[in-house]
Amino acid sequence: MNAAPARRAAYRVLLDVERGTADLPQVLAKARARLDDPRDQSLASEIAIGTLRWRGALDHLIERFARRSIEDIDAEVLTVLRLSAYQLVHLDRIPPSAAVDEGVNLVREAQKKSATGFVNAVLRALARQRDALPLPGRPDVTMGTGDGHTGALLDYYSITLSHPRWLVARWLSRYGEAATETWLRFNNQEAPLTLRANLLKISVEDLVARLDEHGVTTVPTRYAPCGLTVTSGNPIRTPLEAQGLFVLQDEASQLVGLMVPVNEGSRVLDACASPGGKTTELASEMADHGLIVASDARARRVALLEQTVRRSGARCIRLLQADLTRPAPFGPVFDAVLLDAPCSGLGTLRRDPDIKWRRREEDLPGLATAELQMLRHAADAVRPGGSLLYATCSSEPEENEEVAARFLEARPDFAPADPERVRAVTPAAAGRASLLPLDSAGHLRTYPHVHGLEAFFAALFVRVRPV
Repeated sequence: MNAAPARRAAYRVLLDVERGTADLPQVLAKARARLDDPRDQSLASEIAIGTLRWRGALDHLIERFARRSIEDIDAEVLTVLRLSAYQLVHLDRIPPSAAVDEGVNLVREAQKKSATGFVNAVLRALARQRDALPLPGRPDVTMGTGDGHTGALLDYYSITLSHPRWLVARWLSRYGEAATETWLRFNNQEAPLTLRANLLKISVEDLVARLDEHGVTTVPTRYAPCGLTVTSGNPIRTPLEAQGLFVLQDEASQLVGLMVPVNEGSRVLDACASPGGKTTELASEMADHGLIVASDARARRVALLEQTVRRSGARCIRLLQADLTRPAPFGPVFDAVLLDAPCSGLGTLRRDPDIKWRRREEDLPGLATAELQMLRHAADAVRPGGSLLYATCSSEPEENEEVAARFLEARPDFAPADPERVRAVTPAAAGRASLLPLDSAGHLRTYPHVHGLEAFFAALFVRVRPV
């Protein structure tokens, strides 16, 4: 028998992600486009994302029931075992026998017929113990707090809660047990759909009403003044998205946009702008008066940016393909420059679980060096007295505070912005206040265990004099 379309699609997505040929959102969008039935689209997404989210625990179970290391299992076979194990453990509505049979069918379709018996045996063994899984439990603190307790805790965090051991060790050292566990459980939840009302076309209140007419209910975001969190319905399947009445944008990302000090008539450079959420947010803040130059390094990213800008109706935005790893193609002419730098993405694991398994601790120094180089190039485009905002979606200090400190050491013509200068109210939001989570240094810092948001960072600098 042939495997069901949704499972076949999920298999291809996972195999492409594992091989590093594409990131999860890109390959998943292509896979969903090839499926005609919305139910198959949803199931393929659920299996692919869920398998990546719980891969640490699934690999532990596979090794236990296969009695061999996952390194000794062919990539195609391992991918089938992972997605089948995910269904057995996490999808109650799928009968165990169906998950096992579909796994065998997938292995056969993958031209691994010799592994069908092995896959069948492993999955049936797992199915028999699905109500009492052999996963590490949370260690009892009364048993002691020494190295043994820490090791057992890291086993629980990295295996049962399915995160890289090196990363949870860092978080545990910085934030302690309670915060770390809250963060890990946050990452293992399904991320809500968050919108930002496009104030160039509609008010927040009118958007709520229009969405409700189409069966989409929302609640206001806690911190961002123009944000809405969807509680039921699918706004993407309404005509409102094509009309540009809202932009899909994470709440923490919206807060980064609020950090850029702009007014009507400002000249702004958004240096890594795609997909365009912050660019169009700035256009709204400026009431579409002034100039925003929005750039990105790759043509595909610029094309995506162009779609967002066109749909928003903003007329003050000009697009440019430019790579800020090289000197900026501008002199010091901008009132404000935003560099939302390409980074590890370790602050967005709830939305992008594939990042957990792609990033390594040894990646951080190289990423930080590239980010600092881009920041220094972006700084050259800021006029004296102008502002420069550096932002990442990373949780790690090497990419955040340390880059900010290294930048200030290298550029005496810049100084940290006074925290009081960071705007706390969005003028275009009709008086709705944003509650920017700022630390004592005036940096924007959002944390899952504190704010219930992805981990974002932003630091605002002011050019105090010419070089």
